[in-house]
Amino acid sequence: MNKFFLILSQAFMTKLKSKAFIIITVILLLGVLGMTNMGRIMDLFGAGNDIKKIAVIDETGGVYDLFKASLKTIDEDVHLTKETDSSEEAMRKNLEKEKYDAYLIIEQDKEKIVKASYKAEAITDTDTMGTLQAALQGVKSNLAANQLKLAPEQLLLLNEPVQFDKEALSSHAKSAEELNQARGMVYILLFIIYFAVIFYANMIGMEVATEKSSRVMEILISSAPPLQHMFGKIIGVAMLGLAQMGLVLTVGYISLSQNYKNMKEGFFEFFGFGNMESSTIIYAIVFFLLGYLLYSTFAAFLGSLVSRIEDMQQMIMPMTFLIMIGFFISMYGLGNPSASFITITSYIPFFTPMIMFMRIGMLDIPTWEALTGIAVLVAAIIALGIFGARVYRGGVLMYGKSNSYKDIRKALQLTKNQ
Repeated sequence: MNKFFLILSQAFMTKLKSKAFIIITVILLLGVLGMTNMGRIMDLFGAGNDIKKIAVIDETGGVYDLFKASLKTIDEDVHLTKETDSSEEAMRKNLEKEKYDAYLIIEQDKEKIVKASYKAEAITDTDTMGTLQAALQGVKSNLAANQLKLAPEQLLLLNEPVQFDKEALSSHAKSAEELNQARGMVYILLFIIYFAVIFYANMIGMEVATEKSSRVMEILISSAPPLQHMFGKIIGVAMLGLAQMGLVLTVGYISLSQNYKNMKEGFFEFFGFGNMESSTIIYAIVFFLLGYLLYSTFAAFLGSLVSRIEDMQQMIMPMTFLIMIGFFISMYGLGNPSASFITITSYIPFFTPMIMFMRIGMLDIPTWEALTGIAVLVAAIIALGIFGARVYRGGVLMYGKSNSYKDIRKALQLTKNQ
């Protein structure tokens, strides 16, 4: 056991001190600080830049005032200037001189229906274009109401959105508001689980492949059994991942506490972190660890089959696809988490870490279903661990070009002959 803990600590400390790990940790911390200070950053860089100057050429002769009043009720940051004597050529020159951000030509067709043409150096500002279109739509509706001699109350009734109430009959089901909050929160946590699992599992595979390519593996397996070597690395990197995530979450929590008032609305409220349940965080950690153990065991024995680092990416590509498939199914499930397809795939071990967690976060499922998903994962980890250990034991002794899954049989045969 002393050798096992020595390998574990070596895997942990070597990666902890590596430049790549430090750089990635710093980038993660900067990302978290950026997200939790988003309001201040936007105020810092956006101050004075939110005002849009739009010139208007009103060829109808009477729509501009209505249009300006309509726009004011939608967005006061879009400022209009009426141009009466300017030609389009003059307007284009004004755009080049940045006197305006864009200009709008308002016309009427043969049926006296209002239409407009928006012209700018680039039509990438979809927010401003959408605002102008919405304001002009209001003007068009008012003019059409006048032609049809509709009273203001009748026009308001016509434009009023239909009432569409949503009610869950099950006492355990979440309300529409709770689902929206859970959806944003689970969306963020799924990304964390996905990238963490794929990153740390790949780290294990690359570490094993690197040791084999440098012939360090021959020294290591002569001093410690291959099984201790494999699981020592897996658990060591797991501790490294927890340390990194713990640091990032701690810094995020401290920064979030200082900016909570500024983030009560907008991003923070949209993603539902204001009503996050502690049980959801616990499940996220549990499924991250189990998902990591499953895929890292997979990556470790795959890494033992290759002798060159160049072959590693090709060897673990199917494993990467499995993680991606589970992630994409989870993303689909955010829109319909109760679908039978989602329920079935949540019990497939390679998909369980993300899909079962998504169901737990989105639905009020019975505890036994969550525990069943955990049990399925644990059983799969044990089975893959036993099989992977046998492959690993023979695989670390194999050298030469190896990028085929047929080599698993060779590795198992070497294990039997030991």
